[in-house]
Amino acid sequence: MSKDKLILITNDDGIQARGIAALVEAMKPLGELFIVAPTEPQSGMSQAITVKHPLRAFASEIDGCTGYAVNGTPTDCVKLAMNKLLPRKPDLLVSGINHGSNSSTSVLYSGTMGAALEGCINGIPSIGFSHISYDLRENFDAALAYARKIAAAVLREGLPLYTCLNVNIPFGSENEIKGVKVCRQTRGKWQEEFDQRTDPHGRDYYWLTGEYFNAEPDAPDTDEWALKNNYIAIVPLRTDLTDYPTLDNLKNWIF
Repeated sequence: MSKDKLILITNDDGIQARGIAALVEAMKPLGELFIVAPTEPQSGMSQAITVKHPLRAFASEIDGCTGYAVNGTPTDCVKLAMNKLLPRKPDLLVSGINHGSNSSTSVLYSGTMGAALEGCINGIPSIGFSHISYDLRENFDAALAYARKIAAAVLREGLPLYTCLNVNIPFGSENEIKGVKVCRQTRGKWQEEFDQRTDPHGRDYYWLTGEYFNAEPDAPDTDEWALKNNYIAIVPLRTDLTDYPTLDNLKNWIF
């Protein structure tokens, strides 16, 4: 792969996370790397931007690669990189490797995928990588190997404008993973609960809990099925959220 390729790397777990170090290692053979990531974890930020305080970029590096830590969200990192920090428009944006799955509707809340979608909006081929394990000691060897293969394929083949990839990686070594499934997003939702507690001052507060409900557990063309059956799940996403069948139907309504 040509070293002329410029690859922007970001995440939502913070610049000190093991996942971004693994992603840097994965991308090194593919081009010149430039890292812009949050100073601290920003999970669940989706595509949020910072408007209430100024952003600051602190020079940093990972494994000898140029980088900045930014006191903002993953989307802030991409915007700042594109507007002020990068020498030119990157050929690829990769976000992750996230600790925890971003399959199904989790993609709507994900800071990892928020960064990928921001790259997508700016016409950059973009990929978000997530490992379904939340264990901060997780072995990323398989994720690293597949991230490199998938990124190389995107650099070689390209992606349609305003389309990015959501890649989720299951448990297991590279030999234990059965392969890659290109699939659709599973229909499901988080059934949320709030654990009500009382602080030492007698004031109530609430801690978000809950579990994921899969509305189609036996659908083999979905990302949740792929992960459950030890496949890497790749879901193509578009920034255009228009529901086109409903659009056509609404034109026949009388308002």
